[in-house]
Amino acid sequence: MSGSIRRTLLTTLLTLSSATAAPAHTKLPDLDTLTVADAARLVRSGRVSAEALVRASLARIKALSALNAVVTLNEERAVAAAKAVDEARRQGLSLGPLAGVPLVIKDNIHVAGLPNTAGTPGLKGFVPSQHAPVVAKLIDAGAIVVAKTSMHELAFGISGYNPAFNTGPEPGIRNAYDKARIAGGSSSGTGALVGARAVPGGLGTDTGGSVRIPCAVNGCAALRPTVGRYAQAGITPISHTRDTAGPMAQTVGDLELIDSVISGRRSVAPANLSTVRLGLFRGFLKNADEETQAAFEKALDRARKAGVTIVEVDMPRLAELNGLVSFPVAIYEAYDDVAAYLKQNGIGKTVEDITETIASPDVKGTYAGLVVPRKLPGPDNTVVDAKPAYEAAIRQHRPALIAHYTETFARHKIDALVFPTVPKVAIAASPDASSLSNFLLFIQNTDPGSNAGLPGLTLPIGRGSASGLPIGLELDGPAGSDARLLAIGMSLEKVYGRLAPPKR
Repeated sequence: MSGSIRRTLLTTLLTLSSATAAPAHTKLPDLDTLTVADAARLVRSGRVSAEALVRASLARIKALSALNAVVTLNEERAVAAAKAVDEARRQGLSLGPLAGVPLVIKDNIHVAGLPNTAGTPGLKGFVPSQHAPVVAKLIDAGAIVVAKTSMHELAFGISGYNPAFNTGPEPGIRNAYDKARIAGGSSSGTGALVGARAVPGGLGTDTGGSVRIPCAVNGCAALRPTVGRYAQAGITPISHTRDTAGPMAQTVGDLELIDSVISGRRSVAPANLSTVRLGLFRGFLKNADEETQAAFEKALDRARKAGVTIVEVDMPRLAELNGLVSFPVAIYEAYDDVAAYLKQNGIGKTVEDITETIASPDVKGTYAGLVVPRKLPGPDNTVVDAKPAYEAAIRQHRPALIAHYTETFARHKIDALVFPTVPKVAIAASPDASSLSNFLLFIQNTDPGSNAGLPGLTLPIGRGSASGLPIGLELDGPAGSDARLLAIGMSLEKVYGRLAPPKR
């Protein structure tokens, strides 16, 4: 075949492909750089049709099936919703701030008419009839749900190595930058698809790090809001004390937009970095690998040069108090909260029924050995009754942990604590990724603020010099300081820049 014929054939095939993927008159934006805000502006202006944008996103999601990131693809309904947005624009109707923006939703957050498996076989048949309030807010603003994303089973882990739902050749949700690595957890699929630039944003949930860890290892941004900022109804729970939904997106600016839609607050402007004070507790650098340590120290230097004041702080009781709160609260509340969820939604199963069919060995062991019998790990491989430890955590240790944070913020007059989101870049995707030691390592920095109910924001600061894998920086602020964190994050994002997209 001659070169000219080959070029003509290729041109014809590309033309046919684009004709089936999107209306021919529409010039698609580059998904690798498209933000939530960009997408909404393009659709509202008519420069890009919502249908074209949604079809492009769906096509990329399909092309990334090896990531195992999707449980349910919402193709038909998403395209119909996009056409409705386009028709509304043609008629001159008012469009919402997220009109036509394709988003993905973690599969433990209800989307009416779509299965809500929470990543576990026992819930495969459950299809909620109503949106979770956080989803309803996004849809009311014009967003289009293109998929429900895979996750660490029942949200009880940090690796996303879930053998129950797979579309690729190997089990477990895979990293956007290296399919041999984990996508983090538990909001694994949302993190992988946002990191892979299949969608500009989505929703996850966070109990001890579950929106921040996946975004840190996949090169995107995430906000764990102050507990109670978002309605928690319509979400498969772990712990009412600790759980919250949270936005995950390409940029901090996108998080700000999504958060403003869900919370109903007015938009905020980027912060003046010369007014920002961040606290550095060196305990957060424990176990950091060389790449993470180097990237973090470089990020601090760049922040200082941009005007940020970095203050060394000490939090001598942080690890001790967090240990007294973390497992006792999550393990004890899981049984009652899941039982209530199953009953409220008429699922017709018990916690014991769900436990019998859990596919992930780590989650099966947690539920069968601790959650169901209401036990906690004790000394010398024993288990002990969880109730006394839980009651002490709620009445004594959690208030003390909150007070420890409050005193630190006040004494040093800091806006937030700053630290590496996770101590290591993404590890190999294998059953061992879900080990207890890896779990404890990856929640080391995200868990304490979670137990205190604080807001936490992660954003990418670079990639490892040898691994090429993303590295994240986190800011944890006082309760209720979500808008201030986002303002600081938007300014720091300008300092650090965006990561280059993964190679394909």
